[in-house]
Amino acid sequence: MEKIINIIESIAHEKGLRIDEAKEAVSTALIKTAQKVFGENYDYAVHIDEKNKELTLFQKVLVVDNEDERLSQNSEDGEKFIAISDAKEADEGVEIGDEITYQLSLDNMGRTAAAILYKELEYHIQRLLEQNIFGKYKEKIGELISAPVTSVDSEENTFLEYREVRAVLPMKSRIKGEKFKPTDTVKSVIRRVYIDKKLGMQIEVSRTTPKFLERLLELQVPEIKDGLVVIHSCARIPGERAKIALSSVAMNVDPVGATVGTKGVRINAVSKELHGENIDCIEYSSIPEKFISRAMSPAIISSVRIEDKKAIVTLPSDQKSKAIGKSGINIRLASMLTGYEIELVELGGSDSASKEKDKESQSNPDALKALFGD
Repeated sequence: MEKIINIIESIAHEKGLRIDEAKEAVSTALIKTAQKVFGENYDYAVHIDEKNKELTLFQKVLVVDNEDERLSQNSEDGEKFIAISDAKEADEGVEIGDEITYQLSLDNMGRTAAAILYKELEYHIQRLLEQNIFGKYKEKIGELISAPVTSVDSEENTFLEYREVRAVLPMKSRIKGEKFKPTDTVKSVIRRVYIDKKLGMQIEVSRTTPKFLERLLELQVPEIKDGLVVIHSCARIPGERAKIALSSVAMNVDPVGATVGTKGVRINAVSKELHGENIDCIEYSSIPEKFISRAMSPAIISSVRIEDKKAIVTLPSDQKSKAIGKSGINIRLASMLTGYEIELVELGGSDSASKEKDKESQSNPDALKALFGD
């Protein structure tokens, strides 16, 4: 048993694990081996003596009253309980509720025990490594990655080689019209990390989520990366148009100007990565009416009235088409960006007539988010 402790540090070093993780894996493997060698009905415990660097395996038996019904659970394969009268024959000082431990040894069990222990160690170390990798990548959700394409399957799912794992870019998470082939290098964000029963750990990436646009802007705009310009919200209809709300924490920094860049060089670089997606940069305001009015750009708004999570937007009739946008894209994005359902009312028109007339212009942000991004 003492020999096992000598391999714990080497396992930890070789596999890149913490010492306490390796100890736990070895202890679990040893208990599982004992269950297979000595019987599953026993209770076992492993004690690690840090001072003497020794590892000991024990069988545990609980001392119970002579009439305790749990004594009937004992079987020929092993005992979990012992009557107080029997226990006192071995130790007069024992009391009900005490645990009696018996030291066990695998040293003399031969090749069978050694083979079982090897398999158990391999299994539990592998599971520990998978859990660590899962936790590491779970923390990376929302991060931008750039990885080469390894393959594309028959369902147009694109597989990327990212560090020691394989990531998948589903067809639904590609911008419309995009196609990739092996050797292409693709930028995307980690959307989720999960465990598949058949395939193990899976990383799903996306190019359609609003978070992808935010990460591309961080890459192109130093002021965003350094925290001088803050992204408050982002809304996208991938490959078509997007709106992003920005503010500055420095008086001398214009959030929109910094993001757009000289002659639009920064925003154009991001748009190019998104296949020409038109990106509207809007200065954020903590005043909902002002924020909504800006989000409705390029339409010129006369007034905004807030009713719970609904915004009644009044505007001149000649601005209505701009407010709605082609196929309703402008009002949908404004709703997603601000989080308000937006209803348009023409200036000078009666509320009842306008509401009926503009029913098709109403926008529900929650439903839209489900359709167009995370």
